[in-house]
Amino acid sequence: MIHIHRLERYWMIAIGIVMGGFVAALVASVMIYGVRLTTPVGRVDPTHLENTDVATPGLTQDSAHAYTLRVVAQMWQFNFGVKGQMPKITLQRGSSLKIVATSKDVTHGFYVEQHNVNMMLVPGQISEMDVVFNKPGIYHIICHEYCGPGHQNMVAVIEVL
Repeated sequence: MIHIHRLERYWMIAIGIVMGGFVAALVASVMIYGVRLTTPVGRVDPTHLENTDVATPGLTQDSAHAYTLRVVAQMWQFNFGVKGQMPKITLQRGSSLKIVATSKDVTHGFYVEQHNVNMMLVPGQISEMDVVFNKPGIYHIICHEYCGPGHQNMVAVIEVL
């Protein structure tokens, strides 16, 4: 039988407890708090986005309270299909929004404040995430991945009535 020194045994027990705590936190974040990972739904050539489904960014209504928002991130803007102003969409309270996004040039972030939306937009990877807006308000979208000298201007707004 292998002899394990008493202090080594204590360290193994401590490591087991810490690892168990990490697993418990991971399970709790998924089961209790609903943390989800971004779903990569496909890949495209980022230099030829005009030949793909994400070539026409913008908001489309799928049903009474269900929408799809296609977003193309590029230095230093989120393209929602609106020219010349800060991208903004307006939804009714209780609406569900499917966000389909990709990046055209470098890695960008897509974070919607006060909601469980935090995507990393990798060039050519199409990411998708669903979110429901139950409370009226203005929710800012920011790029949380540094993408160059105009990064601080990469913002958009979702207004829920």
